[in-house]
Amino acid sequence: MTENNPRERLPVPAASVIRALPSMGKLMVTAKRAGATHERIGTIEAVTVDDGWLVCSGVEHDSRMDPSAIATIIVDRTSVMGEQAYPRIDFLDVDAECLFSVVGFNGLEPFDAALAQFGAGEALPEKPVEPRGERPNVDPEEIGTRPFNLARDTKANIMIAFSRPGFVQKWAGMVEKVNPAMGFINIMRADFHLHLKAGTVSDWRASGDGTNMIHEALDQDGVPTGLVVRGLPAAITT
Repeated sequence: MTENNPRERLPVPAASVIRALPSMGKLMVTAKRAGATHERIGTIEAVTVDDGWLVCSGVEHDSRMDPSAIATIIVDRTSVMGEQAYPRIDFLDVDAECLFSVVGFNGLEPFDAALAQFGAGEALPEKPVEPRGERPNVDPEEIGTRPFNLARDTKANIMIAFSRPGFVQKWAGMVEKVNPAMGFINIMRADFHLHLKAGTVSDWRASGDGTNMIHEALDQDGVPTGLVVRGLPAAITT
């Protein structure tokens, strides 16, 4: 029986690892950029191919990955909370920036069973623990909260989409609660989490017909961040 490294580089095609995800059970697929962290949580039911991209789908998942954008795969089995292990796979680009990650919620057994076909990877040292940054209080009316407050107040069925080169993920539903806390604007659902760092959105660029609006988050330089809210009944007033 192969002994797994606590942390390792897995020298196999990214597409092969992504296709193994449905057998891992409950997973979180998470990606971040420009202050936004977009997370889908649940079981991936299928992995299909669409124009060269891999599509992870299911009731609780809707994400697209470009395997050609993935240069390195890092497996990390060191995360433990209480008595529960939360093993992780980081998919990195050519600049060693993390495009997206997958975190196992059912412990090591199904995670390791799914990866057993690839054998042991190159052992790596444990990743240093990064110090936790300052997490100030958040103004519940700050600009970053506004589309989510509007969705909550109007009970709109919206889509929150996130994209970065090589990765796209979406969630659709109703926002019942917006929780600005510890430096972030948080939306927490059983199958979806959004964590938006306060102060990272300077404005929301609106388009649409006035009843089914699209709002793109802009950074402090006015550049779209990749976070988009679709389906609001009106433009946001500032």
